[in-house]
Amino acid sequence: MEELIDVPAGLHNVAVTDTMIGDVRGDEGFYHYRQYDATDLARTATFEDVWHLFETGVLPSDDQRERFRADVAALRTVPTELHELLDVVAHIEDAPLAKLRTVLSASAGPTDARPMLDVAPEQRVVDARRLAAMVPAILARLYRCAAGTAIVVPDRSLGHAAAYLHEVTGVVPNPDHARALEQYLILTIDHGFNASTFTGRVVASTGASIVDVVCAAIGALAGPLHGGAPSRALDALDAIGTPDRAADWVRGELTAGRRIMGFGHAVYRTPDPRSSLLREVARQLGGELVERAMAIESEILATLAELKPDRPLPSNVEFYAGVIMATVGLPPEMFTPTFAVSRTIGWCAHALEQADAAKLIRPSARYVGPAPRHAALSR
Repeated sequence: MEELIDVPAGLHNVAVTDTMIGDVRGDEGFYHYRQYDATDLARTATFEDVWHLFETGVLPSDDQRERFRADVAALRTVPTELHELLDVVAHIEDAPLAKLRTVLSASAGPTDARPMLDVAPEQRVVDARRLAAMVPAILARLYRCAAGTAIVVPDRSLGHAAAYLHEVTGVVPNPDHARALEQYLILTIDHGFNASTFTGRVVASTGASIVDVVCAAIGALAGPLHGGAPSRALDALDAIGTPDRAADWVRGELTAGRRIMGFGHAVYRTPDPRSSLLREVARQLGGELVERAMAIESEILATLAELKPDRPLPSNVEFYAGVIMATVGLPPEMFTPTFAVSRTIGWCAHALEQADAAKLIRPSARYVGPAPRHAALSR
């Protein structure tokens, strides 16, 4: 029997594969997509530009950008075979991500998404692009069906972020709101081997379909310790109310053993670069919520530094994500699902990379329970 190798709990600092998609350097407060600083891309590129980068490895030329944008826009549809199911699922009392996962599971048939092991690499790319384009359309339709409002037909003239915001709210967004959401989405396409990305790669390693991969990743994202924090961070702002109450609120939460949502990160020991850029984006949007969030953030950071001087807990991406999404008109129940709009592209990129590697991920576990009764010794 091969000797087992012990690894740190949670696989902390264990490199499980090689990737060309991106990396997070927590000690430096830096992360990148391919060879590009992710925050630079969020400042200068469109969402479709970065999607093209993930899919092909290069940023598009002007002609490529227009073709790619048109291709993606044409795929922002929900197959008619799913409409009846979607209408039923929308009215079930469940979380939006669970509803998305249910509808996506049923999409494999209408979209002919076969196991990646059985299709050529080129077809895998086609399947991944179609699924990623379909996710925001499904989410918007689920939301509006549940609310009893008319379905908004995807507008092909709008960019991906603007189209999603239009489909959810029913209002064509002003350019500032659309760009703010677009920047948030660019920043959250990928972020190392987080829980949902690793989950997706495990499923992809079995040769499953791209639909199976994304459904599994959504299951991991649904956990509040991973993707469920944007609305919780906004809830914290509501609970605090005014900046002068922030210090006492933080002390109370820590005394009760609760985490301060929107602060601290498993990787970063410096300010989260995503949070730093989103703070700028929020400041440009302006408004009472933004001003209150910035004032409360300062008080929380000061209190955390006082109470936990040996453990840096800077604000992370979730703190301003909720503020921005609320400001541009998205309802709180759509905050985490909106994260899935962008992260699906990252999951798909990792799935394609894993499929190309053609290596099953199959670790072992060390048994520590009661000693078993060996069958051979019991005769």
